[in-house]
Amino acid sequence: MVDFAIDAADAELRDRVRAFVIEKIIPYESDPRLTEHGPTDALRVELNGLARAAGLLAPHVARHYGGLGLSHRQRAIVFEAAGYSALGPIALHCAAPDEGNMHMLEVVANEEQKERYLRPLATAQVRSCFAMTEPHPGAGSDPGQLATRADRDGDHFVINGEKWLITGADGAGFMIIMARAFDGEQDLGATMFFSPLPAAGIRIKRTMHSLDSSFTGGHAHVMLENLRVPADAVLGEIGQGLRYAQLRLAPARLTHCMRWLGAANRAHDIATAHACKRMAFGKPLIEHEGVGFQLADNELDMYVSRLTIQEVAWRLDQGQHARHESSMAKVIVSEALYRIGDRCVQVLGGIGLTDETQVERIFRELRAFRIYDGPSEVHRWAIANRLARQQGRKP
Repeated sequence: MVDFAIDAADAELRDRVRAFVIEKIIPYESDPRLTEHGPTDALRVELNGLARAAGLLAPHVARHYGGLGLSHRQRAIVFEAAGYSALGPIALHCAAPDEGNMHMLEVVANEEQKERYLRPLATAQVRSCFAMTEPHPGAGSDPGQLATRADRDGDHFVINGEKWLITGADGAGFMIIMARAFDGEQDLGATMFFSPLPAAGIRIKRTMHSLDSSFTGGHAHVMLENLRVPADAVLGEIGQGLRYAQLRLAPARLTHCMRWLGAANRAHDIATAHACKRMAFGKPLIEHEGVGFQLADNELDMYVSRLTIQEVAWRLDQGQHARHESSMAKVIVSEALYRIGDRCVQVLGGIGLTDETQVERIFRELRAFRIYDGPSEVHRWAIANRLARQQGRKP
């Protein structure tokens, strides 16, 4: 049985993170280094320095690599507190894609790779990116369409392909590339490869304009042109890339939920404060049911989201893969948080459409969250397939 109680030490850490974000990080939200493609690396390094000084850097990483070694349930409360500002996870170095990459490297990488890639990443000396998504007809929601090739050439692989929507590629210290490995005509299967950045053979074609703007480096369109990597650049085993992707994605879906729950809470607080002071027709907006009920529904959605996150985090802490449960959580939470953001814009009225508050930006980020790490439709499809298998209708 899941015990949802938060012990005193975890509550103190949560409160410390929340205070750090409010006092140290929120003032940076008007910094000109926060661009339409996310915070610049100069801003990211400065924020990381503040978190490092506060003893809050990389809370999810094992202490051996410089983190706090938090469990998934502990991450749930800390990441939510960090997410109260979009810059909070950047500061604590627990934002995507780095957070998911760090988790995967801890599980899959060999010791030499951990020292070469994980340790500098965990200590925020570098950023990373994960290159899987491809333009049509390559892999998107269906990883089986993976078109990027890695052809064996002696003791090297030569990689060619095209990737896009690669978060953080511009300015990253290394890239993890998903490609289909071949030995001659033999298809060895989807495989992950490391490549330091910059590298001959990796070219950023453009930075893509996007609805969201919270990720350092933005989202890049990347060309892989005869990229030559040694055989020891393989992450894990050849042909196991899709399995490793699932090891990365199940926790990563949940940590996105944690962080964006914090952002939705921020939008809700802003909207509630506005509704309590703004007068209309002789009384505060919150006393009009059309407004007050929207804020009440926000509370309901946050309550359900928080419980959902905690339950799946508990499963991960028990060693379960929780693939099915994390899919359900991604749909439940992303759609609930989007409803919260939408209501907050509505409660604020005209001011909610402007950048006078953070609500407009949070709303855009919450809308984007319904797409990445699997859109709701793909997760529903996977859930339905599982139901069919349970009934013996599918092999």
